[in-house]
Amino acid sequence: MLAMRFTVTQPTNLSSVRRPVSQANGLPNEHYITSDIFDEEKHALLFKKWAGLAVGADVPDPGDAVPITFLGMPLLLIRDRSNQIRVFQNTCRHRGMILVETPQKIEGAIRCPYHSWCYTTDGRLVSTPHVGGPGHNTHKDIDRSKLGLIEIRSHIWRDVVWVNINGKAAPFEQAMRDVIQRWSEFDQPMYHGGTDSRFELKLKCNWKLAVENFCESYHLPWIHPGLNSYSRLEDHYNIENYGHYSGQGTLVYRQIEGENGARFPDFSGLSEKWQTSAEYISVYPNVLLGVQRDHAFAILLIPDGPENTVEKIHLYYPSNATDAALRAKNTEQWKGVFKEDVFVVEGMQRGRHGTQFDGGRFSPVMDSPTHCFHDWTAQNVQAHRTASQKRG
Repeated sequence: MLAMRFTVTQPTNLSSVRRPVSQANGLPNEHYITSDIFDEEKHALLFKKWAGLAVGADVPDPGDAVPITFLGMPLLLIRDRSNQIRVFQNTCRHRGMILVETPQKIEGAIRCPYHSWCYTTDGRLVSTPHVGGPGHNTHKDIDRSKLGLIEIRSHIWRDVVWVNINGKAAPFEQAMRDVIQRWSEFDQPMYHGGTDSRFELKLKCNWKLAVENFCESYHLPWIHPGLNSYSRLEDHYNIENYGHYSGQGTLVYRQIEGENGARFPDFSGLSEKWQTSAEYISVYPNVLLGVQRDHAFAILLIPDGPENTVEKIHLYYPSNATDAALRAKNTEQWKGVFKEDVFVVEGMQRGRHGTQFDGGRFSPVMDSPTHCFHDWTAQNVQAHRTASQKRG
C-alpha cells in the first residue's frame, strides 16, 4: 500500500505558537504530516541554517568518501589528502552524473563513471579526457579552474559535520556562539568509540518530534523509570536560549561502572559542577548533544519525508584507549534509553492525524524548552514566507 502524502494549500497560522509559553499552542498538525510544509521547512530550517549531516568519524582517514542523500540532495562527505573534511555536491560538473555511489577509499582521483572527468579530493577538476575531440584532453572553452566540484559550506564542531546548504547563514562560530561558550570546558580532544559506539534508530515520526522529546525531562518518571530511579525529575533543570537551542540538565549524573568498579576517565580540567551534573541540548535544527564528565554523544536526526526520521547516535570518550567491554555496556545502556522514547514520538506522530488537535498546550513550568523550539520553528518559517513573498 502506498503511503498517503498530505498537502495543504494555505499557509498555516503560527501566531498562537509565538505567544508566551503560558498562552501558546504547539505547531499545527500540518507541520508534521504534510509534504508541502515539509518542503517549506526543508528550505526555511534545514537548508538555511547550520544542520547536522554526519560526523567526522564517518571518514576517519584521508581519501575516505561517503555519499549522503540529505533531503533529496546528493552530497559527498570526504576527508581530503590534507586531512580536511569537506562536503561537495556529489554531481559531476559535466553532465550532472552522480560521482560516488558507495562508501569507499579514493586512492587516486574522484572519477566520473560517465565520461571519466576526474577531480582531486579537494574538489579541483584535473582531467577531461577527449573534451576537445578524440585524443584532445583540453579545449579553450573548458576552463578546469572554474569547473571544480561545488563545495557545500561546512564546519566541524564536536565531531558533527554541520552544513549550510544555501550558503547564507552567519559564520558557524557566530551562529552557535552561545552553545559553544556554554560547553567551552569540553572544547578538548574526544574520541569516537568505534563500531561499538554507533547505532541508529528508524522512527515513524516527523523529525521535529524527536527534537521536542529530547528537549524536556517532564516525561522522565513514566518513560524512563530506570533513569528516574536515581536521576529524578526534581533533579533536572531546564535549559533555554530562545532562537538558538534548548534542553535539560541533571544535577545527579551517575557514572557507568564495569567489572571491579572500572570507569571511563574524565575529560580534563572540568569544573566542580561536572562532577555530578550532565546536560542534554537540542541544537536547532536537527542535532541532539549530550555531555557528561566521562563521555559525550551526538545524535543526528535525518528527515525522510514528513513522517519518517533516521536517528544516528555516536558516542565519544576522553581517551582513545577505553575498555571495549565498558564501551559496549555504555552503548547498550543508551540504546535502551533511546528506544524507550520510540513509542512516544511515534504515538505523537499518529496523534497529529487527529483533525481537531490544535497543537496542544504547554506546561508553563515543564515544557518551556519544547516551546522554545516551537517558537524558533515558527519564527523562521514566518521569516521564510515573508522573504518568499518579497521575491515573488
